[in-house]
Amino acid sequence: MKLFKLNGSFQLYLKTITQLMNQPRLATKDDMPRVYELIKELAIFEKEPDAVEVTVEQLVRDGYGEHPKFVCFVIEVEGKVEGLALIYTRYSTWKGEVIHLEDLIVSQASRGKGLGSLLLDEVVKYGKEKGVKRISWEVLDWNEPAIEFYKKKGANVMRDWDVVQMDSRAIDDYISKL
Repeated sequence: MKLFKLNGSFQLYLKTITQLMNQPRLATKDDMPRVYELIKELAIFEKEPDAVEVTVEQLVRDGYGEHPKFVCFVIEVEGKVEGLALIYTRYSTWKGEVIHLEDLIVSQASRGKGLGSLLLDEVVKYGKEKGVKRISWEVLDWNEPAIEFYKKKGANVMRDWDVVQMDSRAIDDYISKL
């Protein structure tokens, strides 16, 4: 039973309102508990459930202190943060100022709804506004859906580079040998 038919302009209005509700915005301190939950969810997805050392308090301090260390965009669905993109500035000896996308996370429940695209759009617009010469990030070599997503967006997935890191233990070991 059909109670009423929406005219075209009202349908467009509803679509516009829905899209506006799902637009990325800058995260606030109050978003950090949910940002932390999404970080933990990502760690589980990446098969590193115990690797997260950062705390909500650190996220607040590091993102909202006198000299913020990162910028975070979030996107909500029905009033709940369901995705984030956390970025920070780096300096390339070849390019100058660049942005590093540390994580682009969409909750498991909200994947496939275009939220990742909206977040990446926001990061690229932000980078363009800042005049950076490059935006870079890493992706796990087994995460083929993400690799294909980034390729479709025009990113160059550089399979011939390896990520090199030292964790705090490796740093301590290194220093102890100096």
